[in-house]
Amino acid sequence: MSASETKDNTAGEAGSSKNITEPGDRALQLISIGDKSNSFKFTFHEETLKTVLSKVPGDKKVAVVSVVGAFRTGKSFLLSWFLRYLEALSNGDVEREGVKENTTSNDLEDEPVMVNEEDHKNGKQKLWYEKVETLGKKDGFSWAGGSERETTGIWIWSKPYYVTNRNETTGKDEQMAVLLVDTQGMFDHETTMALTASIFGMSTLLSSYQIYNVDKRIQEDNLQHLALFSEYGRVAIGKGPAEESVAAPSPTETSDGKAADETTAAADSEDPPKLLEEDEAASPKSKPEEPAIALKPFQRVEFLVRDWQNYEDDEDMDLMMKEMDEYLNSVLLDRTGAKDLQETREHIDETFEKVSCYLMTHPGFDVTKKKYTGQVSTVEPTFLKLLDKYCGRVFGANLAPKKIKNREVTAAELGTYIDAYAKLFASGAKFPEASTMLDATMAANNANAERIAIDKYKVEMNQIAGPNAISYVKPEEFNKHHRNFMRASISLHDNMADFGRKGAIEKSRQKVVGQIAEHYEIYSKLNESRNPLAGFETFMIPMGIGACSFILRWFADNTCSSWSETCKSSAYLLSELYTVMFIFLLIVCATKVKLIREKVDKLIKIFGS
Repeated sequence: MSASETKDNTAGEAGSSKNITEPGDRALQLISIGDKSNSFKFTFHEETLKTVLSKVPGDKKVAVVSVVGAFRTGKSFLLSWFLRYLEALSNGDVEREGVKENTTSNDLEDEPVMVNEEDHKNGKQKLWYEKVETLGKKDGFSWAGGSERETTGIWIWSKPYYVTNRNETTGKDEQMAVLLVDTQGMFDHETTMALTASIFGMSTLLSSYQIYNVDKRIQEDNLQHLALFSEYGRVAIGKGPAEESVAAPSPTETSDGKAADETTAAADSEDPPKLLEEDEAASPKSKPEEPAIALKPFQRVEFLVRDWQNYEDDEDMDLMMKEMDEYLNSVLLDRTGAKDLQETREHIDETFEKVSCYLMTHPGFDVTKKKYTGQVSTVEPTFLKLLDKYCGRVFGANLAPKKIKNREVTAAELGTYIDAYAKLFASGAKFPEASTMLDATMAANNANAERIAIDKYKVEMNQIAGPNAISYVKPEEFNKHHRNFMRASISLHDNMADFGRKGAIEKSRQKVVGQIAEHYEIYSKLNESRNPLAGFETFMIPMGIGACSFILRWFADNTCSSWSETCKSSAYLLSELYTVMFIFLLIVCATKVKLIREKVDKLIKIFGS
């Protein structure tokens, strides 16, 4: 399948309602998977990723919600419902759970916001899912009833949705993009265990909220499959034996003991920028080491148990939520008597920040038939009620941006990581080695650190010497700004590039220093072009020669004897000289009228102030 292939979103089924999304919105194939003839090769469609992320501002944080699980368990069907919920959320047809005005993150509640109960009972108001008449098979993520596999590879919805999250650091609300990802069903007669691990692994690396779709109950093999990838994940973020124990270089010193600022001597024609004493004192090198925080590689995994049949009372939502927690606790109960079972649970606990579960009842037998075309009227009311609660739970206030090494990443950074991870799975039949995954994570992390550090330097320098700057900055002040911005940018790089091999970090750091030097030269030339005295030698030298010639001619005319041929010849020569200089200046002025006006204006401003 080519990158241009999409899951058809034309609502072509009989009785299907109009599309819930814009005409161009559709599922795009992010990764396609080959067959046995090419070792189940993973093909990463980079253009798909660029298409989706181009719709998200580079500085926006991104949450990625993905669904994995066995084939024919309703993953794409669920994602199509997610699309309708997010559309309703965007259109104001439903309020986001847990979000209230003038609250802090600690005040956020996980209570659903419902329409007026009396109006709903009288039919005056409808819940968001009651407004959906049909769930067209092709109107969203492609799904189908029956026993045949529908989805192959990994797909991503082309339209990002936006929700407002409270930034716990700043206490301010900020927009966050939400991306939906669908994956190929696993554990069928066509998918090998290695390929299953690769699909699961790639999905886990992408996700901030991963939904593990399981049938009827959480079985021990479900836990084992989840734990299978956990060891790779722990190494991938630098917690395993494959990583060298390193500290990121100090912002003030490189591996060869030189001050970082000294390496920019080529970027400064005057004395190389030197570090001030207060910079040395403030550098991480002189800070006491803080105890390491135990980081977990991945954020949240949720077991979504489908076709659950064991609720005491499916009319009591509070009781059902309580039963979900009790069921998960019973599954993850300490198994100290069985070493292998206990190790599985420990691996999962050490790998994911949060493990949860949700028990979803059967949608109704009509939904599972091959001829089912999406009529919502045939779906069981209890399923819809639980679906409403579940959508609010997934996309509520607890939905967090994707994090790498416990740092929330932006859309631009996420693209770098996805690109690096996707290339690891060139052969789906062979799971990448843990050390290779570590290298890819380090490389992506370093690349993001470089880009952000350089962008910071450019943003700061643009303000004083960029293309839109007006004033000329004196060389001493200009170099002072350069040194300060350079220190801040390198410090930012070192704070981000804080794990992995020291040699790779140092190489990344030197790349930042080199690029800063190149940008310094550009900004220096831009600033010099605004110097009001620059270029005046073109006028001053001819004016000086002309003025001297005129004075000497006047002096000759008034002091020389009329009979002296030498004086007459000298006076004539001087007269010719200042005439030529005068004509030359007229020609230069005619060609540089605008430049002269600008220079004069600048001089007036400088001396006038």
